[in-house]
Amino acid sequence: MANLTINGKSFTLDVEPDTPLLWAIRENAGLTGTKYGCGIAQCGACTVHMDGAAVRSCGVSVSEAEGKQITTIEGLTSEGVLHKVQQAWLDNDVPQCGYCQSGMIMAVAALLKDNPKPTDQDINDTITNICRCGTFQQVRDAIHAAANA
Repeated sequence: MANLTINGKSFTLDVEPDTPLLWAIRENAGLTGTKYGCGIAQCGACTVHMDGAAVRSCGVSVSEAEGKQITTIEGLTSEGVLHKVQQAWLDNDVPQCGYCQSGMIMAVAALLKDNPKPTDQDINDTITNICRCGTFQQVRDAIHAAANA
């Protein structure tokens, strides 16, 4: 059994300690906004926040996540109000297929928390998520829009 705090709620999950956090979030907690992409922590589709830092949940075990505050895309909104990154995503028409978007949004939200006015180089260095649709220019525009919101 693992005790996790996800989006401010406590979950007691019947999983092995080495279970990837991604699977515990999706399959056991039922929060499917976090996506499976590559399974080797390279693409970023599974990005969540752990104690405020962006992590790729397919590469984090449940035992590593116990005692930490986990935030998924479902927990990014506050009282029904979209996070400024989510709003910028909509305003800048970022999503195409949408598969990578939850992880990308979580990575960007963490970036803006740590660096409220990132330069293009900061974005290049920090946002390494892969978008197979190639919406990287729209992503950059949305990041700057969110930074100015």
